[in-house]
Amino acid sequence: MQFETKAVFTGVNKDKTYNSVITPIYPTSTFRFDAIGKGRGYDYTRSGNPTRAALEENIAALEGGLGCSATCTGMAAVTAALFLCKPGDHIITGDDIYGGTYRLFRYVLEPQGYKFSYLNMRDVDKVKKAVTPQTKMIWIETPSNPLLNIIDLAAIISLAKKKEILTAVDNTFLSPYFQRPIEFGADLVVHSTTKYLNGHSDVVGGAIVYTNKKLEDRVRYLVNALGVSESPYDAWLVLRGVKTLPCRMEAHQANAIKVAQFLEKHPNVKKVYYPGLKSHPQQALIKKQMKGFGGMLSFELDTKKVSLQKFFSKMHLFNLAESLGGVESLIEPPWFMSHASMGEEALKASGITKETIRVSVGLENAKDLIKELEQALKP
Repeated sequence: MQFETKAVFTGVNKDKTYNSVITPIYPTSTFRFDAIGKGRGYDYTRSGNPTRAALEENIAALEGGLGCSATCTGMAAVTAALFLCKPGDHIITGDDIYGGTYRLFRYVLEPQGYKFSYLNMRDVDKVKKAVTPQTKMIWIETPSNPLLNIIDLAAIISLAKKKEILTAVDNTFLSPYFQRPIEFGADLVVHSTTKYLNGHSDVVGGAIVYTNKKLEDRVRYLVNALGVSESPYDAWLVLRGVKTLPCRMEAHQANAIKVAQFLEKHPNVKKVYYPGLKSHPQQALIKKQMKGFGGMLSFELDTKKVSLQKFFSKMHLFNLAESLGGVESLIEPPWFMSHASMGEEALKASGITKETIRVSVGLENAKDLIKELEQALKP
């Protein structure tokens, strides 16, 4: 089946009693056994649930993985994936990753004895030189959040495989519709399903997609043992949302291109970060590994001409809020909001400034969005 068909039909037709077209919600916490040791596939919802299993089947199919574990949040997925490593292990990652991921790595796992290197991962040689005998995982975020830097999946994953290092790719920004890291050999793909996979800003969730039985057994064990599996109702909401993923991603992208082109020409904008612009410096790599550009962009506001406070005070269609990937447009300054927990030193090292503004372009009419930005950018 083609991607659009998989999105609609995978994980459905589970109701054999009434032939419900929509996957049922099983809100039960526990399941009755027919006899000791004889059940019907499920025993306790933290360990497994039919609704969650349907979502996992869907996401695994879209990413091209062997299986999937759905978690209660995106950060729960990141946390469970990092438990594949242990204190003393070394993990290589980018210096411009999502602020919540950086916070977990730097301020939670590092004090526990995990070792991290935060690098400009666009430089493959830097990654190669950072590898040590203790390196057990390379954590890749591409495009990066919020500067939309592109990491060469084939090059980094090839390097990792030669050293028998696990690779995990956060694919939240593009979704499997525009990028499938497993096609480049990634061992794990991680999502915040809160974002594009769900797409409606009404649930939080995460997912880990794996590519072999050994990883599946370990990740399923970790998700159960850590107690971070997704609730049946939340899983049902994400499964509902993912059905429209292809058409939503096309619409997000169409709007984002128009908004990015407008911003790039505006005299009060110093720089625009968007893979769909010819000015993005990594065009060859974008064409090589991405099937589209997505709905996320960032730009540098010239605060000598327009203050941040004045700019955001004129926002009405754009919600001043964290998160991304919903049908409505969201806008925020990462320095002060989504990435604030990184701290000033790490923010500067990543290239994020106080003038950086991140935009999740929604499904409103692009003309209305541009009109609002035009008003907000007036001195």
